[in-house]
Amino acid sequence: MQQFTVFMDIESSRSYIDELYSSDAVKVMEALVTLKNSVIGSNRQKSSVISQGVVPRLLQLMSEESLDPNIRLEATITIGSLAKGTPENIESLIEKGTATALVEMLKTVPLGSKLAEAALCALRSIFSHKPAPVDALPADMRLLTRLTQIAREDSQEARTSVIRVLAVWCSGTVEQEALTCAGACSAAAAMLVVPPRSVPSPSRLVPALELLAAMCFKNPNVAQVALNTRHGDKSIPELLMCLVSRDKPLVVALKAAKCLTFLQRAGALPADDSRIVFGALPCLARLCTKENTEDIRASAAEVLAYLTEVDTSLQRLAAISNHLMSSLADIVNCQSAAAKQGAFKCFASLGANDEDIRKMIIETHGLMVHVVNGLNNPDPCVSLAAVRCLHSLSRSVQQLRTTFQDHAVWKPLMQLLNDSPGPELLNVGSSTLCNLLLEFSPAKEPMLDQGAVEMLCNLTKMSDPALRLNGIWALMNMAFQAEQKVKQRILCCLGTEQMFRLLGDSDTRVIMKMLGLLRNLLSTRQHIDAIMSEYSSQVMQAVIVVLEGSYPAEVKEQALCILGNIGDGEKSKDLIMANEDVLRKLVDYLAHPESKLQEAALFVAGNLVWRGEAGAAARQQRLADLGVLRALKLLRASHHAAHLHDKVKTALAQFNEFT
Repeated sequence: MQQFTVFMDIESSRSYIDELYSSDAVKVMEALVTLKNSVIGSNRQKSSVISQGVVPRLLQLMSEESLDPNIRLEATITIGSLAKGTPENIESLIEKGTATALVEMLKTVPLGSKLAEAALCALRSIFSHKPAPVDALPADMRLLTRLTQIAREDSQEARTSVIRVLAVWCSGTVEQEALTCAGACSAAAAMLVVPPRSVPSPSRLVPALELLAAMCFKNPNVAQVALNTRHGDKSIPELLMCLVSRDKPLVVALKAAKCLTFLQRAGALPADDSRIVFGALPCLARLCTKENTEDIRASAAEVLAYLTEVDTSLQRLAAISNHLMSSLADIVNCQSAAAKQGAFKCFASLGANDEDIRKMIIETHGLMVHVVNGLNNPDPCVSLAAVRCLHSLSRSVQQLRTTFQDHAVWKPLMQLLNDSPGPELLNVGSSTLCNLLLEFSPAKEPMLDQGAVEMLCNLTKMSDPALRLNGIWALMNMAFQAEQKVKQRILCCLGTEQMFRLLGDSDTRVIMKMLGLLRNLLSTRQHIDAIMSEYSSQVMQAVIVVLEGSYPAEVKEQALCILGNIGDGEKSKDLIMANEDVLRKLVDYLAHPESKLQEAALFVAGNLVWRGEAGAAARQQRLADLGVLRALKLLRASHHAAHLHDKVKTALAQFNEFT
């Protein structure tokens, strides 16, 4: 059939638009060819065609199985051309159901046909738009198997198109599992083979690498399948190892290293696997160096951050690889948000566990200035990454006392946390606050002046257990060896009702930190008496609730330690002595099979019977009458409590005439 190649202005050629609706197949074909040639390369023409309402007719011509295959092909190619237009053009196509229509076509069109290839090219263009219309592609096993078959057997163009579509579509566990069952690992492996003496093609390799990465991300089952999938004589990890070498295109090496990283993090490869140690890690460190483009460096830093996030051996290896510290410092200087984010994340991962690495990071020229600037960055992804870096570095006692104080990092952090941040930033930021509020941190006092107590108390009321934990943990750190006015402020702001809510929390860690807070509040004799004079009934009730409840031993241990602290107060001792239930529990815990509870109960008894303090003789008599003296003697005789012998002996020595 004759092909028309006349380029026409659609706006002045309404007749051709009208002929699309003709019952004459020849006229329809002529109109389609003219329309197709007119929109190629012209966004203005594409927009004009779409605005004139032609798309539904094109979809009809494309989808009608009874029509001439050539008409269907030209209509599909025209749709594909429109899908290469502006984002507004693609959004309009999506709204008119184009993606769904293309997927429906792919269920029935012959494999290997030009029509199938054209439909896949059009769908690929639409799926390249963000957000992609992933709902148009159902997790239908028959369809997915058909698509992966195309990816293994069809033309190169069709294979690349379908792999790219599936890579975008694979966004969660359901999609990962469905694609694995449909054979997508094998399809991806087939695309990764580079024939000898040929030039690697990024346009072919990158989509396959992106699909493999999307399938393996945080999915141990799929990662294991990928590990065991072979093409020819090579497994997928071996194919990936070939692609991370220096002679491969940068984007290919980056994507291959990313796949190896995801396989490792999903548990398919151990951290000491040669393909990680000699493949992925050095490749990523190399790609961070300044001779590479900014986008490559940013992505490499982000992937390296994920690879080294949890494994100390990989952190140590990366820290000495290819001058990585200076490379990351250069990346932080880049203008793009992605570059800064990647570098901060990588610093955070590297410094997560090792004090020597933290020292190396801190000594990187000008880094702390960049971290502080990062906290103030308007891009939330950059500020979150900067907080992660700060959190990692704040685990260093030395840095808290020196560098952090020099740069007053608490100021922008507090500002960030007061500006209604998202849940992730709030979580990491409040964890960092926990470290900054340790007793040796000079930042504690100025942070109090900026409303840290009120902010942390509010955190304890959050629905997220992690935020409640961070809030109460930070308050506990703040109360450690604090002045009495600080302790009073914490108690006043937190309130007794909230204290009891936290003691009944569903998360045991929150309960432990709440008791830890009480323990820190009730330290120093003068503070103990002052606080107990105001909050005695609430504190004693809290202790009794725990001692009588079905709490784990470590929780009950904390409650007993609080009693021991109360027993160290001059006047507060009387509150314990006046409560016969508590005293009888003390006897029970001295005989408890849990050694840690015996030791905690011994701490309480020792403070109550201490000789030379006012009222000691009366307390000793009362405790002897209730069985404490007998329990101590039994404890001394017990071979199970040999490690407590000295402490028991000291406590018994306090009794005047009873021993």
